[in-house]
Amino acid sequence: MTGILALKIDVDTYQGMKRGVPRLLSLLRENDLRATFYLSIGPDASGRAIFQLLKNPRFLKKMIRTRAASLYGFRTALYGTLLPSPMIALSFPDLVRRIMGEGHEVQFHAWDHRRWQDELAVRPEAWIHDWFNRGIDGFEKLTGKRPASFGAPAWMIDDRVLGVIRCHRFEYLSCTRAKSPFIHEGVDLIEIPSDLPCFEETGIEEWKRRILSELQAGGIHVLPVHAEVEGGLMSENFVQLIRAVKKMGYRFSPLCEIAPLLDREILVTRRFRLQLLPGRSVPCAV
Repeated sequence: MTGILALKIDVDTYQGMKRGVPRLLSLLRENDLRATFYLSIGPDASGRAIFQLLKNPRFLKKMIRTRAASLYGFRTALYGTLLPSPMIALSFPDLVRRIMGEGHEVQFHAWDHRRWQDELAVRPEAWIHDWFNRGIDGFEKLTGKRPASFGAPAWMIDDRVLGVIRCHRFEYLSCTRAKSPFIHEGVDLIEIPSDLPCFEETGIEEWKRRILSELQAGGIHVLPVHAEVEGGLMSENFVQLIRAVKKMGYRFSPLCEIAPLLDREILVTRRFRLQLLPGRSVPCAV
């Protein structure tokens, strides 16, 4: 059986960058793997999630199911409310250089992850432009180059976002949950979606069972990973999973090596839609 698995590692919080990323780098080095890190560049306003707890009962259930207090830590729960918001990747330029120096791909995930996730629908298009400009400027400051890809926070996009994306020179996107790559209608860019579930959506044993089951057929797959989770309390489970996948004969590749393998001539052009997936608290693009 032949198959390729990309590890799409989203870094959403200050603690995820400070503690989760170094742990993941060690695990990847020990297992001789390369991955794609999508970095949140700007402020960690995670504490503002308290407003979602009050408004969205599904979000509260998710926090309880995933033991969020243990995953993210006490200080993270106060950033952006009782504590000032620290910068995420911008606080760790040496760590960003380490990620790249160890052969991993680095791409743009967010300027302000929490506000995008909570406020995108009510913000004007000018705010979206400013959000991208700040994030990409910060990314260039850290890496010395423009990002080739954007991976939307929480897989949340709308038509305005795609319009703004047209203003930037991205080579491919990873903004949706879907079974296979496609061309985004309206922007003519390849989408390499996350097709496998997150731990937070299923629980540990179901997560591993579903992933190994879906990989049986081979092909190209993308596993969404979160630095705060698989680089924290879930690290041993994560190692068990990737070792099981390696035994299946899978090759691990960053997304930048998958994009050139995709033939644009045979990819279907699709329009995204929003859907509430099992285990998630808000709809995402599918």
